[in-house]
Amino acid sequence: MTATVTTRVDRLEQLLGDPWQPDAPLTNDVILAADERSEMSTRGEELLDEFGFGAEFVPVAYGGRLDRLDDFLTLSRAVWRRDPTLGLGHGFASFIAGVNIWAAGTPGQCRRAAGLLLGNAKLSSVYHELEHGNDFSRIEVSARPHGPDHLALHGRKAIITNVGRASALVVLARTSAEPGSRSISQILVDRAALPADGITDLPRYPTVGMRGLMLAGVDFDGYRVPAGAVLGEPGRGIEVALRSFQLTRTAMPAMAAGVLDTGLRATMRFTGDRRLYGRPVASLPAVQAELADAFTDLLIVDALAMSTARAIHALPEETVVAASATKFLGSRRLLDAMNRLSRVLGAHFYVRDGEYAIFQKLLRDLAPAGFGHAARVACLVTMLPQLPILARRAWANPPVDAPAAIYRRGADLPPLSFDALAVRTKGGDSLTGALHAAAEATAVADPRLHRLATAFVAELAALTESCATLEPRDLGPAAQPEALAVASRYATVLAASACLNVWRHERDDPFLGDPTWAVAALHRLARAGRLPVDPGLAATCRPALYIELAARFAGHRTFDLADRPLPV
Repeated sequence: MTATVTTRVDRLEQLLGDPWQPDAPLTNDVILAADERSEMSTRGEELLDEFGFGAEFVPVAYGGRLDRLDDFLTLSRAVWRRDPTLGLGHGFASFIAGVNIWAAGTPGQCRRAAGLLLGNAKLSSVYHELEHGNDFSRIEVSARPHGPDHLALHGRKAIITNVGRASALVVLARTSAEPGSRSISQILVDRAALPADGITDLPRYPTVGMRGLMLAGVDFDGYRVPAGAVLGEPGRGIEVALRSFQLTRTAMPAMAAGVLDTGLRATMRFTGDRRLYGRPVASLPAVQAELADAFTDLLIVDALAMSTARAIHALPEETVVAASATKFLGSRRLLDAMNRLSRVLGAHFYVRDGEYAIFQKLLRDLAPAGFGHAARVACLVTMLPQLPILARRAWANPPVDAPAAIYRRGADLPPLSFDALAVRTKGGDSLTGALHAAAEATAVADPRLHRLATAFVAELAALTESCATLEPRDLGPAAQPEALAVASRYATVLAASACLNVWRHERDDPFLGDPTWAVAALHRLARAGRLPVDPGLAATCRPALYIELAARFAGHRTFDLADRPLPV
């Protein structure tokens, strides 16, 4: 994290306060009360508006504060740690729409969107249609010429975040009758400036998780927009989305890691307060093991997501596959960790009031992170046809190391360039190539880590062979489960490389430079990937990880890689 954003994160943390304290500006009780009413936290939105949170979604060139993706994710995690509904509904939904505008909009369109966000207005991306899910090439909403100067929108979109309260919409629509993705464009609909004739907001969808989120649909019946409302060249809507998805798919698990942080904090409070068999629950070895494993999972997700976020700056031509892998692996690992923590809490995990009630809300809110904006299986389908290209052009050749800045917090990065982001892989994969150099570094550091690193190098070689056997029929939406498993294996190798390289490039940090956490992380990933591992290895790491976790809990510090102070 850079020095510039450190000050902003400190200010935001102090503005929101310690949610466990009854006199804090935004308490757990306030968040839970809004959830029970199926409302967004009004107090939370007021505080974020006071902070000027909308400026965090706007590039510096247009008067905002968005400069680095990793800094933006660190700042957003402070909100998600308290309330994922607030994080998505007040912020991330606007970010999803905004990145498409910054990627393809004219200077005038960008200035207009920036002005709305800087004034605390909301944007919404209007993509999904229930009939077609994540298959955007089959969308039916159309935007066809209406006179010389306008387009008329027709059709219905469903389950859209904030669509009813957004001042502007980014609508994916068919602008040509020809089949295929090149007939689809993105349309910027400025609801704050255009008449309401021809657009109808549909009723809100009630939800189990993120109850306060404003999910609804919209019906277009000849709604007219200026012909110049198209973002970028007509017919390039999906191409723009594929570039933007690299930011948003990376961002979702990175921000949602804050949910696991609070889930761990709630569980630590519970285990410190309760006694079982005449001793504190926190002293039970089985409980400490669960807590240490969840802590390790948080570090894995953070290492993968933050390295991918920095690679979007440093290696933009290489991140189209890595971003989908990050969304796939990160969301699943976070949810699995929260489910395991729920077993530690027992009956308390579903209690909706009291000191630990925030846990049940977080668990419900986290589930949509696995499919919201892009389902996990859609991420696998995105990755799969590109893996044979990586296998031939990158993995089968001498490995190329990745820049150290990708793995070091606060290191200088090139500016973000949407134009440099590739919509399909060009065959480079430095992020897995870095696995080899990191494995070599383990040889003199720790024999346990070296064995695990060597196992992942072998797995990458085996993955190269598996990709060579994939049939053309396995590379599309109709892929067999065995083919999809190849993409899942790639995500696991990528995560292992991220963890190893964070350890390799953060050797000056007392915790991250110690091999223990990396051994624990690779051991968990190896077990998930069904690689041969020593089953007793985890027991050698958990005590040290639990000691670190307990020290951070007592010292009011975050459980992620940043190890930041929290308000008290």
